[in-house]
Amino acid sequence: MIISKNWLNERIDVSNISVDEICQKLNSIGLEVDSLTKFNIPKNIVVGYVKSCVNHENSDHLHVCEVDVGKDEALQIVCGAPNVAAGQFVACALIGAVMPSGLEIKAAKLRGVASSGMLCSATELGLLKLNDGIMVLDESIGKLVLGKELSEYEVLNDELIEVELTPNRGDCLSINGIARDLSAAFDIPLKERVQREEEEKLLGIGRILSVHCDEKIDGSFLFRAIELKDEVEICLRTSLRLASIECNSSHPIQKALDYATHTTGVIFRAYDFEKIAKSKDDKINIDIKIEKNGSYGIYCDEKCLGQAGIYQTDVAKIDENSKVILIEASYSNPVVVANAAHGDKSQPKDEAVYRSSRGSEPKLSLGMDVLFDLFSINKSITPYAGASQVLFDKEQNIISFNCADLCNMIGTDVAPNEVVKILKKLGFDININSEQEQIYAKVPFYRHDILNTHDICEEIVRIIGIDNIPSKPLKFSEKNRINDTFSSYQHSKNIRYKAASVGFFECVHYIFDSAEELLSLGFKPCKAEIVNPINNELAALKPTLINHLLNSCERNIKNSKKSVKLFELGDVFSENGEQSSKFGFLASGLKSEPTLLNGAKPLDIDFFEFANLIQNIIGKIELKKSDKVPFLSEFEQAEIYQNGECIGYIGRVDLNVELRRDLPRTYVCELDFASMKFEDKIAKVYSKFPSVSRDLSLVIQKDFAYLNIKNCIEELKIGALKEFLPVDIYADENLGDKVSLTIKFTFQDANKTLEDEEVSSIIDNITSTLEKLGIGLR
Repeated sequence: MIISKNWLNERIDVSNISVDEICQKLNSIGLEVDSLTKFNIPKNIVVGYVKSCVNHENSDHLHVCEVDVGKDEALQIVCGAPNVAAGQFVACALIGAVMPSGLEIKAAKLRGVASSGMLCSATELGLLKLNDGIMVLDESIGKLVLGKELSEYEVLNDELIEVELTPNRGDCLSINGIARDLSAAFDIPLKERVQREEEEKLLGIGRILSVHCDEKIDGSFLFRAIELKDEVEICLRTSLRLASIECNSSHPIQKALDYATHTTGVIFRAYDFEKIAKSKDDKINIDIKIEKNGSYGIYCDEKCLGQAGIYQTDVAKIDENSKVILIEASYSNPVVVANAAHGDKSQPKDEAVYRSSRGSEPKLSLGMDVLFDLFSINKSITPYAGASQVLFDKEQNIISFNCADLCNMIGTDVAPNEVVKILKKLGFDININSEQEQIYAKVPFYRHDILNTHDICEEIVRIIGIDNIPSKPLKFSEKNRINDTFSSYQHSKNIRYKAASVGFFECVHYIFDSAEELLSLGFKPCKAEIVNPINNELAALKPTLINHLLNSCERNIKNSKKSVKLFELGDVFSENGEQSSKFGFLASGLKSEPTLLNGAKPLDIDFFEFANLIQNIIGKIELKKSDKVPFLSEFEQAEIYQNGECIGYIGRVDLNVELRRDLPRTYVCELDFASMKFEDKIAKVYSKFPSVSRDLSLVIQKDFAYLNIKNCIEELKIGALKEFLPVDIYADENLGDKVSLTIKFTFQDANKTLEDEEVSSIIDNITSTLEKLGIGLR
């Protein structure tokens, strides 16, 4: 946002405040100054009047001018500017003047003709470029007095300030908005606008225009009309300011609209009446409709003229032939504009979107007044009487707060009167309930970013100045940081550490996976499709960690690894798009890489070895036979239970999958992290007495499940039985279709040493119970 001190001074009296103070104050209230440029016209450059201008007899582009600079005799000056003409007031550099470029003006002869000075362009004076010729003066910069130094004209000796604004401060994208904030910061009232005298009008706008809006909209519109008699010229003061904001418009009316927008923040559009009217005397109907994208379309006889605050179509754009022009001022809720303009990349939009999506000025009459003040000094423009408008009736947001709570939030005491004064200067309507000590602040529509008491607090601190709030020591009383999120993080970290300690390497993969590979493993694709995938091989949200682990294992095997152990913690997505965290483990090939300690070729990994590794990582588990996982071998797969709840599965990868991926014997395990139990470890009193162990070799059918034996023994509830585990399976031709299962029993009493008779009695009880299952001793 670009402002100048002179321009700013039209809205707030800062004539006695230096530009450095203004910059410092802008920084302190959160409007960061990005740059400061000062323009100073050198001495000996004065107001001149071109009395005559004739072509140079020895040049096809030079002119010999007679210039009156208020002295007894006029100066003869040779000028090469294409726009120089008799009757102009110009900037004339006298002999002895030193230009900003360092050029010293001296008496000279150009093509044989004496020249006593120079007629200057804006750039030669150190100003911004206005045209390709000399700068023609007019009384918009002040009363023109021949011979008066240009350094005495404030408009030409100005300071330009560029302010960086955050996206929520659309209210400061205008001179008026910046002045409003400085009014509160400097405690200086805004200047009242001087009402211009109404001139004779051509006719009422109601005779050519009717505006309709059938639906309730979150915005407002104001229409006025003008008629152009002759060519419209922009005054020097306005041209200088338009150059400072890099206005690229070519049509003078569009330049005036840009000037009024930068001054007030109101969004303007101009329409050529004759392009949309059937005849000059016809009356047109403007319809405002809500578009599919939520924006507000402006229509005339079903022709779309544009969308408010977003873009204008070519249907009725003004050009050099336009005579009757409709001026539209509009305001739309910035949320509506932002959603409509940025929700679709193909949506047309122009430079107005930047301002309207951040919040333009809703008081449209303010912009119209400034615009028609500009038109009133130009006799080529005749305004139509009256206006047509559509106003929205949305209620202002009211924020209620207690001044004591606000001061506590700020960290220092601020008098309630000071709070009220600051908010009023910022445009808030204030009501006070003295009994309840409550302040009710109506938020102005141009401050759509003010939503709650914290935002009010920020405004007060901003205007008071953070440097003016005394610092206090930090009071910090910490509570227990442990919560569910922290506990989950700690548990996952412990599992990862334990997995690494037993030889697993951690993997990190994309959250996307190959839909084709997942389908081959039997997984259903997630219904939530990726609109713009990275590539065809990563086009689906992964429902499992196993596929990526298998792919990583395959790459390691192809790189001559004999033993591959991998794990991953990651998020997966169910068929319905439900997200959850999983732990995946994989072991493939040998139990470990060949070394001198384990020989040239260690044994292959097997189910029991892999399951034992998983148990070492996550704690005690139980396995129950399963055939639910299609890509696992039906002979080597099981569900994993922990504390009676199923938390995942384990098993060998199906042989067909191993062959298809060139894998050796491979085992995988996938656990639902949310279902895993992480109970605190409780220290128990241990027995000081020795334990006694006994082995029983049982003859059972080959297909008899060990789980039946385990449940049968546990139902006896033998207190002295510390643990029992299968330690050996033996089969030979003498046993036929049976096998010998050896179980090791460990007995220990907490209060005494067990006698052999007691242990034998327990063993007899166990064997007699097992006989009921048809199980005998070998």
